[in-house]
Amino acid sequence: MSGVYARRIAVLAASATLAVTTGLLNAPGAQAAMPTPVSASTARTYLSELTVKAEGSSSGYSRDKFPHWITQSGACNTREVVLKRDGTSVSQDSSCAATGGSWYSEYDGATWTAASDLDIDHMVPLAEAWRSGASSWTTAQRQAYANDLTRPQLIAVTDNVNQAKGDKDPASWMPPRAAYKCTYVRAWIHVKHYYKLTVDSAEKSALQSALSGC
Repeated sequence: MSGVYARRIAVLAASATLAVTTGLLNAPGAQAAMPTPVSASTARTYLSELTVKAEGSSSGYSRDKFPHWITQSGACNTREVVLKRDGTSVSQDSSCAATGGSWYSEYDGATWTAASDLDIDHMVPLAEAWRSGASSWTTAQRQAYANDLTRPQLIAVTDNVNQAKGDKDPASWMPPRAAYKCTYVRAWIHVKHYYKLTVDSAEKSALQSALSGC
């Protein structure tokens, strides 16, 4: 009996190994992996908790007041970390620059194979944050915001689409790819709520309208 039992254990172990190996072989490729924003229901609750206030002035604003991209580990800065995270089969050189791979831009559905075709978008733009409360933050707080890899704040997207967005809020700009709008507004609200930023009335109405379809 002990021999039979030993053989059964060996067969089970081999089967488990095969299953794990097969799982690895069949695992899907990397997808854009911005941290998942809160659910639509939580986003509705968060939106109701945000302070509604007329947007502040851009006076004094400068991107330099939101230091980025900072070093995250080794030679890798925040941009390079997001490119690696959001791409598929991304290769990097000794300075951490992306030298190969592919990226799917959630905003417009385009796929790119050159990192130079991508911007790292701040979901809630730096200038928008400044006008919504960040003007009173310390430089250290603004640096943490500009390099936040924990909240759904940074995502690799087509550069000219990001440039079209600029510093606009959802009352003035939404991703052209309709399938991503729900995720976009959930992420926007998630970030604003976490950082206790304000919303203006037109922005809140646009967010409420978009959430109604989520």
